[in-house]
Formats: sequence, C-alpha cells, structure tokens
Amino acid sequence: MEERAKEIAKKLLKCKKVHIVSHIDADGITSASIAYRALKRAGKEVSYQFIKQLEGDEIERFREENHEMIWFTDLGSGQLDSLTGIDCVITDHHEPRGNAGIPSGMHRGNILSYCNNTILELNPHRYGLDGSTELSGAGATYLVARELGDNKDLSKLAIIGAVGDLQASREGRLVGKNREILAEATDSGYIDARKDASFYGLESRPLQKLLQYASDPPLPGLSGDGTACMDFLTELNIPLKENDRWRMWYQLSKEEKRNILSAVGKRMLRYGYPPSYVESLVGEVYTFPDEEWGGMVHEAKEFSTLLNSCGRYRKGDIGLEICLGDRDEYYKKAMNLLRGHRQVLVDCMKVVKDTGIEKMENLQYFHGEDRIPDTVIGTVVGMMLGSGEVDNSLPMLGFVESVEKEGLKVSSRGTKEMIDKGLDLSVVMSECSKKLGGEGGGHNIAAGAFIPEGSEDEFLALADKMIKRQFG
Repeated sequence: MEERAKEIAKKLLKCKKVHIVSHIDADGITSASIAYRALKRAGKEVSYQFIKQLEGDEIERFREENHEMIWFTDLGSGQLDSLTGIDCVITDHHEPRGNAGIPSGMHRGNILSYCNNTILELNPHRYGLDGSTELSGAGATYLVARELGDNKDLSKLAIIGAVGDLQASREGRLVGKNREILAEATDSGYIDARKDASFYGLESRPLQKLLQYASDPPLPGLSGDGTACMDFLTELNIPLKENDRWRMWYQLSKEEKRNILSAVGKRMLRYGYPPSYVESLVGEVYTFPDEEWGGMVHEAKEFSTLLNSCGRYRKGDIGLEICLGDRDEYYKKAMNLLRGHRQVLVDCMKVVKDTGIEKMENLQYFHGEDRIPDTVIGTVVGMMLGSGEVDNSLPMLGFVESVEKEGLKVSSRGTKEMIDKGLDLSVVMSECSKKLGGEGGGHNIAAGAFIPEGSEDEFLALADKMIKRQFG
C-alpha cells in the first residue's frame, strides 16, 4: 500500500493543477481536506467539488472538462472501467463492484494485477483489508498525503473520517490500518485516545439528554424518556446542574462516570441484554488537544457529525473550511446547518412513526415517499434501528423518492451482531438492485441503492431471500 501511495504522490507532484472530487459525507469531506492541504503545501493549484454519486453523466462532464489531473477521494473504485481516458488517481475504501470489482475468491491478498492499469488506485480491498473497518477514504488519502510532504498533522482528519464512517463502532475502537494512523497521531500529540463511555454527545449533550438519546444500544427504560433519565441520575445522587448550568459527561468525576455506567449495565442485564451489549457501553474516545473542550470539534464523533450536517445539505465547502481550521465564519454556518439538520431528523422520525415499520422474515422496512429528504434517509434508517422501538435482530431498510434521478433511493443499516452472523448489506444492495436495472453498494453494515419506481416489492423479496442465505 505504501508503494502504491508513493506512486500516486509521484504522479500528483508532476502536475501543476489538480481537481479534487470527493463524496459529501464526513469521510469524503475529510478526504478532500487532506488532499487539498497536502497539494497546497506542495505548491499545486487546487480546485475541488463534492458530489453525492459518481455516475455516467458526471463522468462524461469530467471527461469534457479535460482537467490536467483529477484526484477522486472516498469514491471512484466502483467506476474504474468508466473512468478510462480521464487522467486521474483514486483513494477510496468502498468495495469495488462491476467489471472493476474483485472477482469471487479474490477478496484477500494483493490483487493489484486486477486493477485498471491506466489509473493509479489505492483501496484497502486490493490488499486484503476491510474497507468498512480497517481503513476509510480519509485514511487512504492520508497515506498519499504523507508521501507528498510533511503532513502528519493531517492524521487528525484521517481519524475524524474513519470515526465518521463508523469504523470504530464494531470493536469500540479503531483497528487495522486506521490504528497505525492513530498511533502516528497520538505519538505526535495531535490526538488523545482514552477509554470512556461510548455514548454520542459527551461534550454537547446534558447528562439526561445523553442517556435519553442513547441508541446503540438503546438503554432499557431510559432511551426516549427524558423524565426517567433525570429520575435515574437523581437516584444515583448525580447533580444535574452546576452553577445553574446543565452538566455534561466530560465534566463528571471518574467515580460519577463509573457509578452511571455500572447502574446502566446492571439495568441492561436485568432486562435480558447480552453481556456484549454491556461491554459496548465503553469504548475508545478520540479528542484533539488543540481544540476547546465542550465544542463540536473537540471530539471525533461530534466533529464528524458537524461535517455530515454540511454534506447532507450540499455545503461540503463549509465542512472543508472547518477541517482547514476555520472556527469563526464557517464554523458558525456549520452550527446553523447542524441545528437545522437536527430538526429535520426529528421531523423525519415522526414521519416514520406515523407511517409504521413493516416486518418480513429477515428484514424490516419503511417507506418515506417524498416526506423524507433522500440526503438524510441513511441517518434516519440508522436512528430507527437504534431507537429501541423495533426488532434490533433484523436489518432496517428505508425507501424514499430520489430527487437526483427517477426512481427510489434505498438505504440499509445493520449492527455488528448481524455482521457477525454473516450479513453483508453491500452485496444485498448491489446484487438485488442490479437485477431490477438499478445500482447499489456500500459497506457490509451500511449500504444503499437506487431502484426503478414501483419495484420495491420485488426488491424486498429479493433482499429478504439473500439476507436469509447470509444468516444461514
């Protein structure tokens, strides 16, 4: 991988101008930011754009624009054959599909010989690594940036990208090549890694809200019930306020944290949760010494959430400026987007609850029609699966009308327990959509597809059968 990173860096250094094309999520925004900063430091002229999907019309436009060099980050591996004739390099982590994909039986081992030999591509799947857990798009881009010059400080962005892509969720910590990058970042003082509660919002949510909105896993008798959470903390003699201000998790003493986690764990076991769920209450937390405590950019999960709120509303440029260090104008804009994003998600969850969840033998789903934006459907599906109000042993699918093209967008989410049983949503979304004239892909735990209007029943039947086979 390092040899390939050197090849890509050498090719980029020969260019005067480079155009960066990246995905719109947190991993894509951090990938683009890493590439942008590294190229600028190398004295290159740089432009960039964020896209939701790399498709035929978009590819033809890039071909017509005739850029000296395009650097595709966090996308491109699934379209290698279509990119022939465009001078480009790729740093991606999504499992390749189609003719450019990995043949059956070749998912492990160095298979560079199968790559399109006219395009330099760095993708962990080509080297026997899992792109959904061991290296993100930002991580792959960082490996190249490291060869472009002294860019170790960009390891911080690589970690934010990996966390935003949920790569730490399965083991409760970063693994694989991500862990090597983390070691570089911690050794250089750019990141602090510690064991702490795995809840989202350690620095931005008051204690009772932290428990109320906990969803992975949901906390029995607490998740979704703010009053119950306040009563629970009061019974533990945990003050909810200090100097008339709500207390946050990071402000608690070690003893207070231990008491809360112990009580939550006992409650989960009492409700019949497996010990693995209790163990998942604690994980590795990544914070940044150069940022202020209590903000949205001090901890990796919250930083990535801020970036996602930019990407979901086609404002990747705001996210990039934040990654490059802006804590004033663009940070304020991002916070406004985040507040709006949260309200949109609240409204979308109401839509799902009004519509209802349908259950099949091996999956569950809902249809948001045109009432849920297609830019947030994946987030809504994940929130619904972790809400504690549905069967958390079955993957969740969500359908909405697509605004990008005719047809429906499908998003799917699973859990680490489902993956351990054999679930691979990337395969499900790709193969089932292809049979209907659509397209799809992603990761084993989170994937999406586009399918023709009116084909959802057929798609569900195909997906249900395939998931049944995967579960054995």
